[in-house]
Amino acid sequence: MSAGAEADGMGADTLYVRFLLTPAREADLPRLLDLLGAFTPQVEALPPDAALVDVRGARRYFRRGAAELAALIRVRALALYGVECAIGAGPGPMLARMAARGAGPGTTRMVPEGPDGVREFLAERPVGELPGIGRATARTLCEYGLDSLGKVGAAPLSTLQRLVGARAGRELGEKARGIDRARVTPNAAARSLAVERPFSRDELDPFRHRRALLSGAGELGARMRDEGQVCRTLTLTVRYADRSTSVRTRTLPEPTAHSTALTEAAYRMYEALGLQRARVRAVSLRAEGIGPAEGAAHQLTFDPVDERARRIEEVADRAREKFGPGAIVPGTLAA
Repeated sequence: MSAGAEADGMGADTLYVRFLLTPAREADLPRLLDLLGAFTPQVEALPPDAALVDVRGARRYFRRGAAELAALIRVRALALYGVECAIGAGPGPMLARMAARGAGPGTTRMVPEGPDGVREFLAERPVGELPGIGRATARTLCEYGLDSLGKVGAAPLSTLQRLVGARAGRELGEKARGIDRARVTPNAAARSLAVERPFSRDELDPFRHRRALLSGAGELGARMRDEGQVCRTLTLTVRYADRSTSVRTRTLPEPTAHSTALTEAAYRMYEALGLQRARVRAVSLRAEGIGPAEGAAHQLTFDPVDERARRIEEVADRAREKFGPGAIVPGTLAA
């Protein structure tokens, strides 16, 4: 393959496209997926802000390399929707996803082509960067000196299987050598709703953190009830002063739009983080697995507190519909 073709990423089969969306703009993902669909129907949505794109057919049809196709996607997303994106390109979904981690806004990062290029790309990377490797597995491997993917790829299969299990050890060894058996699976973006609560300054006070979660959960619940929807899962994202984030997701006991249930789930996820004097810049909540309320089952309860809260919620919704969103708010938020 010529040097020019290699620079154009003619051997890259997959793009991992991450749209730099704020939580308030995550609803734009379906439109951005349509933009990707103009290049190829092989698009796998990864809500809330990303997608995998198989560009093998697009390379032949448009007679362009993966790098050129990525540049076109970035330009169109910015021109049509005002959305920047970061893109990783590689021979498969796993490597494209890993490449995207090092791609800045408005850039494309390519995995070097050929077996030698892939080995070089993976060699010095920490084991924790490999998709699907949890913290416990990474810690176990590091304890035995297998702290880089190059070392894991060179380790005997029997050693990996003894450390993490037969099947997991075989898959780990293959991935560490760049063998990716995953494929892009076309699908549609699952609908989600998100809210964000930024702080005017980096916030240390847990009370203000919880107050922001109460406000966000209340807004999510009100929006879903207004649309006759419920959600199945709730995701909490905490963004810190150093721009790092913590993300936790909880599957709810039953699909709901009940603000109290959403707030309790948000509080439990926040408490599980065990934050101590953390400087928090913003918190956001995202409701996922959204569907019609009439199709959701509700477990009957004899708890008078829960029933009273639901009746109060119905009254508050009617008041807000008539007088505006700030007509009735929890006392903690009114203070």
